[in-house]
Amino acid sequence: MKTWANVNALYQIYPRSFKDSNGDGIGDLRGIIDYLDHVRSKHHSLGIDAVWISPFYTSPMVDMGYDVSNYTDVDPIFGTLADFKELVQKAHNRGIKVVIDYVPNHTSSEHPWFKQAIGDPKSPKRDYYIWRKPAPNGAAPNNWVSLFGGSAWEFDPLSGEYYLHSFFKQQPDLNWENPAVREEMKNVLRFWLDLGVDGFRMDAVNHMAKDLEWRDEPLREGGVEGTYDGHVRKYSKYGPQLVPYLRELGEVIEEYPDRIMFFESIVDGSIGPIAEQYRMLYDVNPRIGVPFNFGGMWLPWGAKSYGDYIREFQGMLKPGEIAGYCFSNHDQPRIASRFGKEQARIIAMLLLTLPGIPTVYYGDEIGMENVPVDPSQRTDMSAQSGVFGGRDPFRTPMQWDSSKNAGFSTHEPWLPVAKNYKRANVANERRHDGSFLTLYRHLLAIRNHDETMKRGDYRELLIDETKNVLVYERTYESSTYIVALNFSNKQRHVTLPYDAHHVILTTNPVKQPKTHTHGRITLRPYEGAIIFV
Repeated sequence: MKTWANVNALYQIYPRSFKDSNGDGIGDLRGIIDYLDHVRSKHHSLGIDAVWISPFYTSPMVDMGYDVSNYTDVDPIFGTLADFKELVQKAHNRGIKVVIDYVPNHTSSEHPWFKQAIGDPKSPKRDYYIWRKPAPNGAAPNNWVSLFGGSAWEFDPLSGEYYLHSFFKQQPDLNWENPAVREEMKNVLRFWLDLGVDGFRMDAVNHMAKDLEWRDEPLREGGVEGTYDGHVRKYSKYGPQLVPYLRELGEVIEEYPDRIMFFESIVDGSIGPIAEQYRMLYDVNPRIGVPFNFGGMWLPWGAKSYGDYIREFQGMLKPGEIAGYCFSNHDQPRIASRFGKEQARIIAMLLLTLPGIPTVYYGDEIGMENVPVDPSQRTDMSAQSGVFGGRDPFRTPMQWDSSKNAGFSTHEPWLPVAKNYKRANVANERRHDGSFLTLYRHLLAIRNHDETMKRGDYRELLIDETKNVLVYERTYESSTYIVALNFSNKQRHVTLPYDAHHVILTTNPVKQPKTHTHGRITLRPYEGAIIFV
């Protein structure tokens, strides 16, 4: 099995939606085991070296598993701990590393710790959470707002105090100032590491540390009081203790060989330079810590916006640090719906020709789109808050084949499958040389062929804002590739810096662009090409 320094990509599996093995309409661990060959095998696989599995812990599922009531067990809807152990073993047998979600900022309100804390103000578990007395007028202690809307403080009539919840009120924030909490959470890491887990995706880490003076958040210019986006979130996250907390966790992970931690932290330009926020997370422990770079999720379409963004981020990295580009996940609209099907091919080529460990969200490899979900079928409570509008459309069942329910389940799935599943599915796309799946497989094969795309230098060659074309070079030792991406809806002629004509892949693998003398290449609308020099 490859070391993390050589892993080509990370494949995110949302377990509820990957594969249902027992006919209840909900994906499970056994379904992941049965379909590991899609990730990596000798034939017809993506050829990806690592999976990230979203939460499968015991949970009331208020926030689809990010409200954990038992950190060291599997929720029965997903299977058993024995299933998870088998999953790790069979993944490792295929050369696949296993990353799991770790939720350090909050527990479920159904967690035994919180039940003791709220039921008995004198309980030793009381200080596991954050409690504050009301303001002099009886209102919440400050103006902090929950990500899902409304005050971040919930009143407890029994004690007359408020507890803090950065997300739903059923997700009370842990008090990381308490050494006992830190030890409990380090033991959670050890539990899963002892079972062979290769790393953790560390959820919402920027919320773990707060301003200990509990100051009000300032309003943004034109912001509306009491709304999440109306405030500069200066005090409710990124507290000065954050790096020490994360370093403690990193010390535990480093006790085990070749492990990694990916930080989920949404950077915020309103509280300081974005590069400095990434720099802080890299400096936690650059040997094993990688922040997900989500910047590409919200960029406006265009060669300049993507080129500038990549240049800034690559310029911040120090030698040996691993980039973690992530253009899609379970909280964001599907790439193909965000930009369009052909544009999604450009994003695929961009993502998989950048340095480091890129993340591929399940279904993006077959061009899955957002699926309309009737209000009666919604499961995501964020839809009720009016903040996110619901994330269910981005989390619908994987489309495996053209059989009923897209081959996901013999039962009606927990969310509807896409209407186009008979065409857009894994089995069908395996048979077509110009499919999304074929493109992803070829891109990943290039990453597997040598170290250039993973570890090579990135050098910007051209950003033509007028033509909407981005060209960059990837070099490692004696190997050089040029990537040319046409973000425009028109044909573009591009002159490369070398007299290079060896096109090895385009965004439509069955078409070749026109090449000319002196390094000129003609790209069709929304076409990208990889040229080997």
